[in-house]
Amino acid sequence: MLNELAQFALILAFVVALVQSVIPLIGAARRNPVWMSVAEPAALSQVILLGFAFVVLTRAFVLSDFSLAVVAANSHTDKPLLYKITGTWGNHEGSLLLWALILSLFGAAAALFGGNLPPTLRARVLAVQGSIGVAFLAFMLFTSNPFLRLTQPPLNGQGLNPLLQDPGLAFHPPFLYLGYVGLSMSFSFAVAALIEGRVDAAWGRWVRPWTLAAWLFLTVGIALGSWWAYYELGWGGFWFWDPVENASFMPWLISAALLHSAIVVEKREALKSWTVLLAILAFGFSIMGTFIVRSGVLTSVHAFATDPARGVFILGILAFFMGGALTLYALRAHALESRAVFSVISRESTLVVNNILLAVSAFVVFFGTMWPLAAEMFFGRKLTVGPPFFDAAFTPFMVMLALLLPVGTLLPWKRARLRRALRPLRGVALLAIAGGGLVWALQTGRTALGPLGTALALWVSLGAAMDLWQRTGRGDLAGRLGRLSRLPRADLGRVLGHGGFGITIFGIAAMLAWTVEDIRVARVGESFEVGGYEITLAGVRRERGPNYETVMADMVVTRDGRPVARLNPEKRVYDASGMPTTEAALDSGLLRDVYLVIGDPQQGGGWAVRSYVKPFANWIWAGAIVMALGGVLSLSDRRYRVAAGAGRRLRAGGVAAR
Repeated sequence: MLNELAQFALILAFVVALVQSVIPLIGAARRNPVWMSVAEPAALSQVILLGFAFVVLTRAFVLSDFSLAVVAANSHTDKPLLYKITGTWGNHEGSLLLWALILSLFGAAAALFGGNLPPTLRARVLAVQGSIGVAFLAFMLFTSNPFLRLTQPPLNGQGLNPLLQDPGLAFHPPFLYLGYVGLSMSFSFAVAALIEGRVDAAWGRWVRPWTLAAWLFLTVGIALGSWWAYYELGWGGFWFWDPVENASFMPWLISAALLHSAIVVEKREALKSWTVLLAILAFGFSIMGTFIVRSGVLTSVHAFATDPARGVFILGILAFFMGGALTLYALRAHALESRAVFSVISRESTLVVNNILLAVSAFVVFFGTMWPLAAEMFFGRKLTVGPPFFDAAFTPFMVMLALLLPVGTLLPWKRARLRRALRPLRGVALLAIAGGGLVWALQTGRTALGPLGTALALWVSLGAAMDLWQRTGRGDLAGRLGRLSRLPRADLGRVLGHGGFGITIFGIAAMLAWTVEDIRVARVGESFEVGGYEITLAGVRRERGPNYETVMADMVVTRDGRPVARLNPEKRVYDASGMPTTEAALDSGLLRDVYLVIGDPQQGGGWAVRSYVKPFANWIWAGAIVMALGGVLSLSDRRYRVAAGAGRRLRAGGVAAR
């Protein structure tokens, strides 16, 4: 009965979304406050309806209700409770319901906290948000119904993909969806502003927190996915340029560009046309990511679906929203002209270059991801674009971006004297060069990646700290520290974000440059040396897990005769699917990871063993955490959370929508 009610709730949510997308839009055009007021209750109703449906689906997974096709295909009675719950979104249908629920949550948040928006703008924003809900609810109801019944339920289910039965990946998709769907709010604000024909500083202030929230969630989601790939897949890497990895990385890059561009709109009312275009493209890349994950046209270890018909539906959604928004953008281009002027040497100019670097790097990733599909469709050739292409084509843009960041934060608006602005960075540059030189001296005979990465990381991180210090003004140390504590949270968040980027740069460079790898056949009782550590294969045993059989190795790690760790890498085979997975064992530390993988037994005795010593590996994810904390700190700044300043300017100026 509950399943049928949930199905009805989905249908009703679709009808409500349809009302939300039409009535407020007409009301805004006619300046009819009653029709515009329909948007708020409609947005809140969607949350209630979709929340009910999601709770019912979660209950079905927890209770192993195999009368639902999606539960039978993606769950099992022996699966641990955590993975029964996360199995709700570990499949195409359930994840699409979660997507729709998050979309409705963002719409409800705009309805509840958008009281300082002009009524016509709020109505149009919620109407556009409702139209996105219509599209994805139609996609769910007509092609991906999570409450589809089986006439003859099986006694047990097929189980969740074993690769997804992991804490890291359990929480990775919800954060990504919060990021993907969060960009729909930036898109809705852009389209609403195009309809009104007005983009100003107030609009830039309003769009920033939504973009920042989406970027923050994408940062956490990407970091969780990278961390999962590092320890779960067993190959010891943190990024493989997999199509699904790229699907989340492209909107992250565009949203970072949008976040910086919106600053220029807010502060100087410049780059308005470009900022609106970025808001459209950011959501477009989100839908493109959905297409990559759910269409089956590109292969990935964690794609959700392989149904081309669903891919065609998603392409239809992409064409409708991107085609409509870009057409409206072209028609309204004359209304987005900016009269603000600024010098070549100014903060505005560095933000323009920042945007170009981020946007071009996103399109490089897009080209590399989609080129194999295009080559097969148009030229009949099967091609693979792998890490060598991405590393060579993408890295230079990130290096240039890192070099630019400290400079841009210290330049004043409108015009600047470069020599004067760069004066505080002289010490930072010397320290960065000295740090790189020290690393070069210590790692005699190795790659230049480590020293260059170290210098670049110091330049970005210390440059961010110098930006913060410069904002405390002049005077004695006590006075400057006092002013430091009173700086706006958004400024502190920006410094944390840039500093975290520098930490991640160092972690990536150190891990790529200094990893020590050993692959061998080891017999029980045999010891071998890897990167200054002695590793002994003490034993191998078979054990039983909750829903799998495992071959577990017992490996002892020592250094200079002193015990360091006792690790247990595994090779699991899951009951429901018979699929083997590798479970690496790690001894993690601040300065290095010892990473061990047990493979298959070998003819003649012994076991395949892979061992790594990975310096500063955890700094990659520590940097991502610091970036995310910077986003949280910025969002806690009341000016950006509620756009109070913009609201005051609007009320003072009596701004009316066109």
